[in-house]
Amino acid sequence: MARSRTVFRCTECGGAAPQWAGRCPACGEWNTLVEEVEAPSAPAARVAPVSTPAPIGEVDPTEWQPRPTGIDELDRVLGGGLVPGSVTLLGGEPGIGKSTLLLQALASLAERHVQVLYVSGEESAQQVRLRAERLGALQPSLWFVAETDLAHVIAHLDQVAPVVCVVDSIQTMTAPDLTSSAGSVAQVRDCAARLTAEAKARGIATILVGHVTKDGGLAGPRVLEHVVDTVVSFEGERHHALRLLRAVKHRFGSTDELGLFEMTEGGLVGLPDPSKLFLADRRAGVSGSIVVPTIEGHRPLLVELQALVTDGGAGSPRRSAQGLDHGRMSFLLAVLQQRAGISVSEHDVYALAVGGVRLVEPAADLALAMAVASARLDMPVPDDLVAIGEVGLGGELRQVGQTGRRLAEAARLGFTTAIVPRSTGDAPPGVRLVRAATLADAVHMGLTAPGPIRRVR
Repeated sequence: MARSRTVFRCTECGGAAPQWAGRCPACGEWNTLVEEVEAPSAPAARVAPVSTPAPIGEVDPTEWQPRPTGIDELDRVLGGGLVPGSVTLLGGEPGIGKSTLLLQALASLAERHVQVLYVSGEESAQQVRLRAERLGALQPSLWFVAETDLAHVIAHLDQVAPVVCVVDSIQTMTAPDLTSSAGSVAQVRDCAARLTAEAKARGIATILVGHVTKDGGLAGPRVLEHVVDTVVSFEGERHHALRLLRAVKHRFGSTDELGLFEMTEGGLVGLPDPSKLFLADRRAGVSGSIVVPTIEGHRPLLVELQALVTDGGAGSPRRSAQGLDHGRMSFLLAVLQQRAGISVSEHDVYALAVGGVRLVEPAADLALAMAVASARLDMPVPDDLVAIGEVGLGGELRQVGQTGRRLAEAARLGFTTAIVPRSTGDAPPGVRLVRAATLADAVHMGLTAPGPIRRVR
């Protein structure tokens, strides 16, 4: 009779090894092998297939239309809503608002008499009831159960027959025929696979909540992301009200959309016009402050960049970048010194993207460099000016994509002047372009200096 055996399973690729090693022999990742007990499997019985092959042209494309959740920012990211039979994995840091978002979405569906089921393996019924009362989510079509046994969850699907089901979280689910503990590679992989099979067979739109590691990646085996149809990341800073929803993988639409929410006492509120939130408290006439039009997905956003340059103490000068790439800032400081004659080598430099947003695109290069120059020279940038452009090692300015949409958003919010690379096309109505070939030219034209900017050492 076959007996159970111990294998070491990779949390990244799912590959198995007979003994532990520091490096996975399948994918080469380090320190990813964890011990797992495999039970013997019975020989599979031959059964008749339940599906029938058909010509691809005869497949009905309208059979799986997305169902709107009623939360516009969530529907934007999902490409219109939840597709029947789809499985979505939602990841995010603890306390960021994942359960709040999903409870609001289920309540919106239940308000339209759609049967929905919320399965919680982490919170009690009383805890979720209090949150639902605070959010105004007490709907008769919203069913709740606190359960961690996968067999019982499937039985509840038979009982309720929901259209949409949320499992919070997949790391708490356990399959009774597996001997490993909840959250192990085997449990997460098999529970996700079985829930996916149930979702496809029953046509239930299923959302699985996933834990994240300290690095921000989804916890558990990497195969979890391959099993599901959509992977959505919920991001934000605990000390800021802004929350960002992004699709990392989406089989039913684009991954370029971005959903923006504000966390309030009454739950998450969508932000159709986030630029006004980012610029609401901006002070005029302060050196080191500039606005950059960015693109997040397909959405233009205006974000304020701030820089502060102070005398450095003993030792190496300090560099701090919040919401910005630290390596990119160091590169821009070097270009600013060598190509524009503004040195900060003996000064501490602090840079910040206001509002909790993170800027990683090269289009913010020019704005960040000008903010540092403004702070170093103590010369403010005009309040109605924005800056767009990528900076090269030679100090040259290069144009970036979707400049027209960026400038149109700036014009809508009252900005009248934009410093751009020389090769940029025509401006939209209401915006005057100041074309610059180099970073030194942009600094000279952008700061309110009475004469030529001197080299600052």
